[in-house]
Amino acid sequence: MSNVERDPAEVVCVAGENPAAVEILEPREVPLGGPRALKVRRTLPQRKRSLVGAWCFVDSYGPTPSLAPRTMDTPPHPHTGLQTVSWLYAGRIEHRDSVGTLAHITPGQVNLMTAGAGIQHSEVSTADARPLHGVQLWVALPDEHRHVAPFFEHYVPEPVRFGDATLRVFVGELLGSKATVTGFTRLVGAQLDLPAGASVRLPIEREFEHGLVVDAGAPTLQGVPVPAARLGVVGTGLSELDIEAGTEPLRALLIGGEPLGERIVMWWNFVGRDHDEIAALREQWQAEVIHGGTHSGRFGRVDGYDGEPLPAPTLPNVRLRPRD
Repeated sequence: MSNVERDPAEVVCVAGENPAAVEILEPREVPLGGPRALKVRRTLPQRKRSLVGAWCFVDSYGPTPSLAPRTMDTPPHPHTGLQTVSWLYAGRIEHRDSVGTLAHITPGQVNLMTAGAGIQHSEVSTADARPLHGVQLWVALPDEHRHVAPFFEHYVPEPVRFGDATLRVFVGELLGSKATVTGFTRLVGAQLDLPAGASVRLPIEREFEHGLVVDAGAPTLQGVPVPAARLGVVGTGLSELDIEAGTEPLRALLIGGEPLGERIVMWWNFVGRDHDEIAALREQWQAEVIHGGTHSGRFGRVDGYDGEPLPAPTLPNVRLRPRD
């Protein structure tokens, strides 16, 4: 998914100190697109926290009330220095990209696209499965791997039962279930379902930060309430997570990983390391795809999408710099 804000904020991300206390991150609503924009709830990045492990972006959306097709209609747009991770609760999305992929994502399956040195892709919800309801996440690639050649992977995790909990591990490894998609840092990503009144004590990696992206229900994490649409975060040093569903069934995503330990600059759909790199990537996208139409450079081309690619927003008139 693209960040199509007209004035996207530049975010410099750095791993910080992570106490064991639970941090609750509130969502902000962001419209993706024009007058009939898909509204998403963005819980990461924020000014007070930009990363959970190497997870650097969390957008939740739906369930959409509209019965019209193409509720999501994101034109071809670029990415660099990251992986996109698409996970659905309901609906169906068609993915096309510049490495030649035409794939669909449905609930219980993960699409993972490694942008690396540069890629472009489109995402369109289909007419045969609606409403639309899911999460789009990004993973920041570490410096040594952020210029890899782009590629695409699709994976269907098997459900794993642990006590009353059901988990579907779509990135990394948990409870002996290991996703086959490629990771460049130590990560975990899983859907977690708990029936009403149930609880679970999950064994976790002590070196990981963890976040609970609540979709439905009113759970507690380490005894702290995490309302729906919020992201609850705990730092490193824990060997177990205590999660209780409360009076309603819980559906959430558990994300986590080792702190990245690198400063990264996110602006629009690019992840880089400084202002000059971001400015050069923007200029290359505009010159190659928007104005030149050559489709033969860093970002390639997307075949089969009915429409034009997204132009990049204008850079701010000051240098992108770290925020405290």
